Amino acid sequence: MSEVPLAGSGVSGQVEVARVTKRFRETVAVNDLSLTIPHGSYCCLLGPSGCGKTTILRMIAGHETPTRGDIRIGGRSVVGLPQVERGTAMMFQSYALFPHRSVLDNVAFALKVRGLGLPARHTVARELLTKVQLEKFADRLPAQLSGGQQQRVALARALITNPRVLLLDEPLSALDEYLRLRMRGELRRVQKELGITFVHVTHTQLEAIAVADMVVVMAQGRIEQAANARDIFVAPRNAYVARFVGGQNVLSGTVESVIDGIAAVASDAGARYAIPVGQLRPLRGSRLYGSIRRDRIAVDKLSPGARPNGGLNCVTGEVHTLENQGSYVKVTIDLGDNAEEFVAHVPDEAFFRDPLDIGDWVEGRWSASDINLLDDGALAMASAPPQAVAASASAS
Repeated sequence: MSEVPLAGSGVSGQVEVARVTKRFRETVAVNDLSLTIPHGSYCCLLGPSGCGKTTILRMIAGHETPTRGDIRIGGRSVVGLPQVERGTAMMFQSYALFPHRSVLDNVAFALKVRGLGLPARHTVARELLTKVQLEKFADRLPAQLSGGQQQRVALARALITNPRVLLLDEPLSALDEYLRLRMRGELRRVQKELGITFVHVTHTQLEAIAVADMVVVMAQGRIEQAANARDIFVAPRNAYVARFVGGQNVLSGTVESVIDGIAAVASDAGARYAIPVGQLRPLRGSRLYGSIRRDRIAVDKLSPGARPNGGLNCVTGEVHTLENQGSYVKVTIDLGDNAEEFVAHVPDEAFFRDPLDIGDWVEGRWSASDINLLDDGALAMASAPPQAVAASASAS
């Protein structure tokens, strides 16, 4: 890219949030939170509305000031610094493009504000438009572009100041499903090519899993788990993460015995589970939690009047809903007695060999080795995590 006098050039984009609390009057939006985002990584802050993820983004950007704690970028505290000196840029959900300016002038605008001459700023802007594959649209107005093209213009405009850290606030939420799938791949490609730190706020689980090196799952102003995307999906730390990220069923029950690293657990509905606990020794009568991936469950139809086979790691219930997802069919099983819904992802070939119907009586089974032990109940009480959670992950 052409040389421009930018604060972010050649400096680390590692972001450190150090014991930060943010209050809005009596409301605690972020509570004593610590987080390290390595330089050059793609980090997604994931959680429901009101969990504090956007507040963290705004504090990194300088739109909000922490009530307590510090925020450092490249090892330097940025609390109190004006936004232009932080080496950050933000891409907003609304894009906020100037409707009366061409695509080229929209992208080049930040360099105009910094006093760069017209030829120089247009040269840099054209290079960025090439990176986002919009060089042919340089002379168009935003209204003449599709939603996905407008999103790429907003991305190029955010990148033109060569930031150390790009902050993305729900950048894909305004797009339809087809464009969203395309653009999340585009964001990942651009981030890898530029090698700068991306911090992306989203409430969409699959979006975070698809693009991020590091996923930070939040609830009520605190971090529940921060890890690489695969670990978040296959090894959620607790029941909240398992339920929110999806793809897992949460199992819980009372410990009956522990033999050779396996706990025999009785659920409230009468099912019995064998949950691996390793070297842990949960007390008899204590509550134990585990999770099982939906795609690890075998589902068999029961003949009318047939008795369930039963046994460990088996549930029986009525098919409540069926959803064809293409490569698999999502089967939701009603276990009765106000039990939490239980979902199996049955491969399409297996499902259509002997299709199920709503109302069928079925049995779901899985292997004990596929169960992930969760840090809830007695385990949580035995090793309660500190309120400030320091988390980091290396860029893949």
